[in-house]
Amino acid sequence: MSQITSLYVHKVISQVTDGVATADLLAPLGMDTDAPIDPKQMVSSDAFYAFFEELSIRDPDGLSLPLRIGASMRCDEYGAFGLAWKSAPSLRGSYVRSERYGQVLGSAEAYTLQQSNDGWFFNLDKAGDGRLGMQISNEASLSAVNVLSKEVSTISFLPVGVFFKHSPRGDASAYEDHFGCPVHFESERDALLVSDGSMDAPNRLGDETIAKFFDRHLEQELSLLSSESSLEHSVRRAVANVLSEGVPTLSLIASELGIGSRTLQRRLSDSGHSFQTVVDMARQDLAQRLLRETDYSLAEVAFLTGFAEQSGFTRAFKRWAGQTPRSYRIGETQSRI
Repeated sequence: MSQITSLYVHKVISQVTDGVATADLLAPLGMDTDAPIDPKQMVSSDAFYAFFEELSIRDPDGLSLPLRIGASMRCDEYGAFGLAWKSAPSLRGSYVRSERYGQVLGSAEAYTLQQSNDGWFFNLDKAGDGRLGMQISNEASLSAVNVLSKEVSTISFLPVGVFFKHSPRGDASAYEDHFGCPVHFESERDALLVSDGSMDAPNRLGDETIAKFFDRHLEQELSLLSSESSLEHSVRRAVANVLSEGVPTLSLIASELGIGSRTLQRRLSDSGHSFQTVVDMARQDLAQRLLRETDYSLAEVAFLTGFAEQSGFTRAFKRWAGQTPRSYRIGETQSRI
C-alpha cells in the first residue's frame, strides 16, 4: 500500500473554504488533525485521494482548491527534506535532492529530472489508478513545486510550461493564471518544464556545507525507512497468511518471524506503527485484492480477511477506503471496461 505524508492532509484542511464539512472524511485516514504536524506520519495514498476528491467536490471553489494548497506550502514545513531543498546551492540541486530523498515524504510519489530541447522536465510520477483524487493531488504537488521554487531561487522563477496527463477540470485559463505560464493538458507527463537559467541560478540560502549536513541526515532516514518497510511488509505478509483462521495475535506473528513479542512491538513502535495498524493494513490489502481479482461473495471475502460477520467487514472497509466493499468492487470492475 502506497503512503503519503500526513502534512498534505493538514494543508488540505487549512485551505478548504470556511463552512465546508471535513470531520466525517477524516476517520478513514486514521489521524488527528489537532495534533502537531509531523511530515513523517503517513496515511494511505488511496484514502488520501478519496478524502481530497470528496473535499474538492464539496468546496464551492473546488477547481482552485489543489492550486491553493500547493501555493500555501513552505520549505520549513517539510522538516529535514525542506531544509535540504533550501540549502541546496541551486534549484538544480533542490530538484536532485527531491529525486534522491522524496521517499521520506511517502512511497506514493517520485520525481525525476529529464533534459529536453527547451529546458528540463521535473517529472512527477505518482502511484495510483488515475482517479479524480489522484489528479487533483498531482495539481497540488506541481503547484507546491512551483511555489517552493519561487521561495528558494534568487531570480524571479517562472516555469516554461506545466503539463498534466488529465483533462482540465474547468476553465483552463484558471490554471494559466495560477502558474503564470502555458499549461498543457492530456499530455504524456505530469511535470514542470524549467529553463536552464532557472535551474542554475543560485538559491537564496544555498550553502554546500549545510546541504551536505542535511544530505547525511536524509541518507540515514532512507536507510531507516528501508529497514522499517522490510519489517512492516514481513508482518503484513505473515498476517495475511493466517487471516482465514481469524485475526492473529502479536505473539503468533512474532513466533512466525522468529523474534520476541516485545522486540516486534518495540520495532514497530519505533517505525511509527502499532501491531493493530499493520494488521489493519494487511486486512485492507487482502480485501481489496480479493474484491478486484476474484468473484468471491462479500461474505467469503469477509471470512478470508478474518471477520466473523459480513457487517463487521463492511464497517471496517468503509473506514479503510471511504466506501462499501460492494461500491469498491463495482468501481474497480467499471475501471477495467
